[in-house]
Amino acid sequence: MNGSSAALAPALPERVDVIIVGARAAGAATAMLAARGGLDVLAVDRGGYGTDTLSTHALMRGAVVQLARWGLLDRLERAGTPLVRRTTFAYGALEIPVEIRPRGGIEGLCAPRRTRLDALLVDAARQAGATVAHGLRCAGLVRGPGGRVRGVELVDGAGRARRVLADRVVGADGLRSGIARETGAAIRRRGAHASGVVYGYWRGLGIEGYEWRYAPGASTGAIPTDDGATCVFVSFARERFRDELAPDVAAGFARIVAEVSPGLAAALGRAERRGGFRGFPGVPGCLRAAHGPGWALVGDAGFFRDPITAHGITDALRDAELLARALATGRERSLVDYEQERDALAVELLDLSDAVAAYDWSPERVQELHRQLSEVMKREVRGLEAMARAAEPDAAVAALASGAGPLQEKTK
Repeated sequence: MNGSSAALAPALPERVDVIIVGARAAGAATAMLAARGGLDVLAVDRGGYGTDTLSTHALMRGAVVQLARWGLLDRLERAGTPLVRRTTFAYGALEIPVEIRPRGGIEGLCAPRRTRLDALLVDAARQAGATVAHGLRCAGLVRGPGGRVRGVELVDGAGRARRVLADRVVGADGLRSGIARETGAAIRRRGAHASGVVYGYWRGLGIEGYEWRYAPGASTGAIPTDDGATCVFVSFARERFRDELAPDVAAGFARIVAEVSPGLAAALGRAERRGGFRGFPGVPGCLRAAHGPGWALVGDAGFFRDPITAHGITDALRDAELLARALATGRERSLVDYEQERDALAVELLDLSDAVAAYDWSPERVQELHRQLSEVMKREVRGLEAMARAAEPDAAVAALASGAGPLQEKTK
């Protein structure tokens, strides 16, 4: 992985087909797929190559299916990201183990650190022919007649500015997206609740699968990740973040783990913590308009749902593929179809995540919410597999342009 942070340079193109602002999971995946589809792509990010970011870590089956199809899953495995072959849901004393069955050549799930996943996607985007530059921020949009977005103004760390024009500007710049703000992207749906989350990393836990544990008012879980470490998190209604975690994060973390899972709390006491804690105080989910004249949104910029369901990276990779296919057609109608395809799953995912983030459920109620979520994810996987079967580009385009694309397939 080539780790130099690119400053603004004369080699930066003056005009491309697509500019993507943000080069993490959603942006880098979109850049890779759009470049593979024959588009001239520039992706920029204000951060550095391979740096860390807040993350739910866990990839659901849909994301693993995509990484395998893109030729990237084996690279994660070779780098030291373990396969996960079991997940356990615990509701109080009731534990429900679920084996991850092999399907379509996928042997298990995985949960790479973002330092590894995002760098992998950036490298793949560059290998596909995209230009990816770090250390650049978007200082504003360039507009043409009628207000259509025609490009961006970029600024590097030394304050040097450069204008780059494009047929389409994609905002992949996260929850607080500047592209969404500058374009006035309308919020179509908003959640009412929000989870606060704190997590850290431990070695020596001996946990091999995903664990999701729930008790009244809180949850905790363990996610095996890169190089023998396990990410352990606590989540709770965001009011508790201010009242219980902010004064003393370590003490609050330990108290909530013990409250939800005394066994996990005891195991943490015997394990080695690596590094400090990271926290997210909670923001309600929202679904924004996905496109407009000259622009589109992908990832958290367009759709953010509460992290309690750990589906964010899977959302990002799924929507990156939908958007890249739409961009490849060069037709405005395809972006309408992209939004419809995205929303066919996003609305349910947002609503179900929001219901879990209320933390007002009984064990029976949260189990039912998880069953509903499982059905949505099964439909998601079927849709992604249908996209993979549409091997010919014309068939993929037709599926999107029909308005009844693969992700709108209903549960049978």
